[in-house]
Amino acid sequence: MSIQSREDHRGWFARYQQHLLIGGLSLVVIALALSPIFFGWTSRANLATAAAPAPAQPQAQARAAAPTNLSTDVTITATEFKFSPISVQVPLGQKVTFTLTNTGVVEHDVTIQAAGFSLSAKPGQTATGEFTFDKAGAFDLTCSIPGHKDAGMKGSLTVVDPGSAAPMPMASSSMADMPGMTGGHASTAPDIRPLPTDLKPLPAPQMVGPITRSEPAYVKFDLTTNKITAQLADGVAYDYWTFNGTVPGPMLRVLEGDTVEIDLHNAPDAGVTHSIDLHSVSGPGGGAKVMQIAPGEDGAFRFLALNPGVYIYHCATPMVAQHIASGMYGMIVVEPRAGLRPVDQEYYLVQGDFYLQGQRGDTGLRAFDLNKMLDERPDYVLFNGSVGSLTGDNALHARVGETIRMFFGVGGPNLTSSLHVIGAVFDRVYPEGSLTSEPETNVQTTHVSTGGATMVEFTAKVPGTYTIVDHSLGRLEKGAAGQIVVDGPANPDIFQPLNTSPTP
Repeated sequence: MSIQSREDHRGWFARYQQHLLIGGLSLVVIALALSPIFFGWTSRANLATAAAPAPAQPQAQARAAAPTNLSTDVTITATEFKFSPISVQVPLGQKVTFTLTNTGVVEHDVTIQAAGFSLSAKPGQTATGEFTFDKAGAFDLTCSIPGHKDAGMKGSLTVVDPGSAAPMPMASSSMADMPGMTGGHASTAPDIRPLPTDLKPLPAPQMVGPITRSEPAYVKFDLTTNKITAQLADGVAYDYWTFNGTVPGPMLRVLEGDTVEIDLHNAPDAGVTHSIDLHSVSGPGGGAKVMQIAPGEDGAFRFLALNPGVYIYHCATPMVAQHIASGMYGMIVVEPRAGLRPVDQEYYLVQGDFYLQGQRGDTGLRAFDLNKMLDERPDYVLFNGSVGSLTGDNALHARVGETIRMFFGVGGPNLTSSLHVIGAVFDRVYPEGSLTSEPETNVQTTHVSTGGATMVEFTAKVPGTYTIVDHSLGRLEKGAAGQIVVDGPANPDIFQPLNTSPTP
């Protein structure tokens, strides 16, 4: 500010200083005049509030009001894999009618295990039941069919005494199981039980030889889905879900143009609905849409084998990945009308990944682990369902000079495979399982997709033990290994060791 500006400012203040002082004094006088009235009103209001007795409260309001959403008529809708609603409140000591409507494609139930109540409904059906709760509290409400609770079919039911002070809070165990509830709760111990005393390895899957006829026929296959407890690895047992008691299920082999009938029986003690989806089928769900079979029941359908090739089949009942991860897969070969070239040996292998509760090295009967499966963290990656299924005493055999054909598929449910035989080169590879296109030749390793298959052929040229691997070799440590023991005379023109020192 310039000197001249400051002088002008001082002049302005001098001229109006008296007016400013008079205005300020006026405000003070007005405030003092009003203050008795204001403070009097305030004091009187406060004294009146303090002196007034509290209004009498009815006895029902002296405590928390009883909940108004108690129902004696509860309707729950089930589908894959959820309930609606997931939270229910019912009154203590009154008869409650439950209605379960199943809009899914497989059987579901609503179970309150702690109260001893369960109600089940088949797909597309509605069931009703009545129950009177004689104890207040919070209870878990789940679907008891294996895998369904873990997949999300869970909620809570609170039983409330209408005359009590307040509804019971949800139990912490229920909150831990509610969808989206994480943290603040101790993780449950893994489900590991003692090994069965009569534990045995899985039997080898059935394989059939080449088709010898040249004309189409009517072919019928009888399959049974059942649960088998068997050895997965040394000291480790698993409850497999299977087709005909093996992993993989039996090889099905037909000719292009065959009419094929699939009869599926689900064992009464299977515990869950099962089905079959054959990748060779032209039809809804590969057949699975019409083959959702409850325990103890049967189903059948037929299809025309239109497309030659090597195909996977598997259970396609929700949760599909769990059924596959438990061993429910196999292979169907549709030979071209002209047949396949003759070979000396045929082998049947299917790779799968397995997810078990507990840690690597834990022994016992270990249950399926849903979270590991969803995270794609398998404990084991296996050929034909178990460690050692194709090694040692179970190794495959051939002789020098023999031609070998290997049908190889990947059931999954998650991992693909890089098929390789250490010490051999595939003479012919039929990518993606196609049997009508020209094969690739002189192949070291071939990729097989999850849910895919291939056929490879090679000749055993030198004696020795050849290891079959998934060349994602970390999986070798998880069990993905097989052996071909080739006997016969040495062939030094092809392979000859030069170091003759004795092996230590």
